[in-house]
Amino acid sequence: MFDLLKGVRILESAVLMTGDFSGRLFADLGADVIKVENPRVGDYLRDIGGTITPHNSVYHLVGNRNKRSVTLNLKTEEGQAIFWELHKTADVFLDGFAGDACAKLGIGYEAQKARKPDIIYAQVSGYGAQGPYARIPTHGQMMNALAGGAPLKMDDDGFVRPDPDKTEIGPALSVQDAAVYCVMTTLSALVRRGRTGEGCYIDTSAADAVIANSVNTTNSVLNDHRITDRDGVPRTGDRGGGAKYQCYQTKDKKFVLFCAMEHKFWDHFCRAVGREDLLHFKDDKFVFDWGLERDLRREVQAIFHTKTQREWVDIAIEHDIAIGPANSGEDFRDDPHIQSRGIIFDAEHPDAGTFTYFGWPSKVSGQHFDVYRHAPAHGEQTDEILRSLGRSDADIARLRQAGIV
Repeated sequence: MFDLLKGVRILESAVLMTGDFSGRLFADLGADVIKVENPRVGDYLRDIGGTITPHNSVYHLVGNRNKRSVTLNLKTEEGQAIFWELHKTADVFLDGFAGDACAKLGIGYEAQKARKPDIIYAQVSGYGAQGPYARIPTHGQMMNALAGGAPLKMDDDGFVRPDPDKTEIGPALSVQDAAVYCVMTTLSALVRRGRTGEGCYIDTSAADAVIANSVNTTNSVLNDHRITDRDGVPRTGDRGGGAKYQCYQTKDKKFVLFCAMEHKFWDHFCRAVGREDLLHFKDDKFVFDWGLERDLRREVQAIFHTKTQREWVDIAIEHDIAIGPANSGEDFRDDPHIQSRGIIFDAEHPDAGTFTYFGWPSKVSGQHFDVYRHAPAHGEQTDEILRSLGRSDADIARLRQAGIV
């Protein structure tokens, strides 16, 4: 397992993916992430998106892996007392709710700062904690829609559908985008606290993250009216790119993505396939005659039909050409490069059985990533965590009987 955050404790109060996936990133890096849940209704991510066994959805097994779960009724005086006792041991509080939900419970940032001035309070939500939409609960692609990632139109049949004539800001990756920014900012805050002793409040918006991560498209959309020389702007007719930046089918009915926008890659391609007669297309950065562009695309497609996907990848490696597999469905798991990276692996969950996980994209020298804690059942580590606070078994039984844990 990674021990990069060993000794760092995160208290997580979150349900659903935005907060859960943020906490999961901390846990994957070795932090002790304690998920604080309501005794009656825990994280309902456990039941969303299809379950393998009861309360073990695919999203839960990934989003809550490597964490511990404790149940606490924060609407009771004794439940709050236990929370503050646990809070003394925490470095970070992760708030995955919209608006001021935690503040209404009496455990918001101001209350936490008063008790522990150096606490790092990281709130992550769909629209962020500030702004007119801050209190709106978000689901699915709402954040992506706000960020311009889903241009729409009303079709003649009376149904709303995506508008292919308008530019999308970015793909619907708001949950992952937000988690990465939340964790990156929080880790930076931990570094600063080590230097200054100061804590802070962090407000991460998933909608903001979509905009920030779609940097190429966002910059183009926001600054298009300022462009004075469009000589380097590729001509696209079907939103899939011109002939030099396009997906092509191979001899074995698979696909590759060909990215020869730079002159050198086009030159290398033409020479590698013995088509020096196509070299002259490099003289124009891009072909602006769309009819000619489509003819070139058909010609290139015919070339790609002469070899298999594997053969084209070998040619790319040998001749320094930007060509890569365009996998679909589950094909990517069998890709030799994916296999060599070890990003996909199987592990055993005590209830759900064998489960296929994605790993950590960054490798760390001398360390191996794994799932060292399965995604916990609702309150699974409650007894363990309370004992660490000095509670006796009899006291824990009383708390459970009273509905406090």
